[in-house]
Amino acid sequence: MATQKELAKLAGVSAGTVSNVISGSARVSERNRKKVLKAVRVLNYQPNLIARSLKTNRTRTLGIVVPDITIPFFPKIVRGAESAARERGYFLIVLDSEHNHAREADIMALLRAQRVEGILLVAAGGRKGNTDDHSSFAVDPPVVYLDRLPDGIHADSVSVDDRAAAEMGVSHLLSRGHRQIAIVTGPLTLKNEQERLRGYRQALQRSGIPIRESLIWPGSFEQDEVLRTCHRGLLKAKGRPSALFATNGVTGLQALRSIYMAGLKTPQDIAFVTFDELTSDDFFHPGITSVLQPTFAIGYRAVEVLLNRIQKGTVATTPLKVRLPATLVVRESSEPCRS
Repeated sequence: MATQKELAKLAGVSAGTVSNVISGSARVSERNRKKVLKAVRVLNYQPNLIARSLKTNRTRTLGIVVPDITIPFFPKIVRGAESAARERGYFLIVLDSEHNHAREADIMALLRAQRVEGILLVAAGGRKGNTDDHSSFAVDPPVVYLDRLPDGIHADSVSVDDRAAAEMGVSHLLSRGHRQIAIVTGPLTLKNEQERLRGYRQALQRSGIPIRESLIWPGSFEQDEVLRTCHRGLLKAKGRPSALFATNGVTGLQALRSIYMAGLKTPQDIAFVTFDELTSDDFFHPGITSVLQPTFAIGYRAVEVLLNRIQKGTVATTPLKVRLPATLVVRESSEPCRS
């Protein structure tokens, strides 16, 4: 196994410079840093993290916890976080809470036991009153919340501007002439889903269109439940909406399935817009109009916020709330109303 002395010899720098690059304990010129990193790759140097952490009280390791790694939205966030961590000499541990609060608490305890320096957390959702579950999370080590921030928790967070993003998607349907617009949501126990519903209401109010509660379809992340919810609304003899807006990718995919299962076509029978990209644009015909979150940027920015908090070594008495803009990608599913 290569040593730091061998790295120094190959890189043509001092052993102290090598130590500073690997530990990040002092500033090193970019030229020397690149030399050392090249030597690390050539010699396949593997630092003894346990010994180093005992000596420096630092592990150069971060954790990220997501509710379901199989949902495409979350791996994209992980990629952004991993990129930012790697650029700064940190390792990233990725764990899946499986939407389970007890498992989430166990994972947080595990990460603390592994002495990670900070944690990125997409909180498990699906039930009310989980403030107590998270009240101990944002103290030591520092925690930055991504995508969703539980009510009553004062901590740094990075997410999209949910209300503005949803309003943008619904306003697009309004601009295409649709007036009977239904919305199918994820669990309204989640704050981001609540904000997206507010964005829907806000878009209608600003256009002077009365809000019909019968067109608000509360859903979940359970596929069968979403299908049943959408079926009840789509198969009505009267009052079927001319357009449907889904507030997340999981719900959106099931809503689209429900449209097809009901024998309807989009956009001919019902226009459709969803939060998040469902899958490859080439997979669906017609293409699906989507409100896209800057997933990579969310993960990347969250690491920057977390490392800044670690460097300060302070609890977030005044939490930093970073809200990034979404973008609307218009495709065929939201064609103008034909009525």
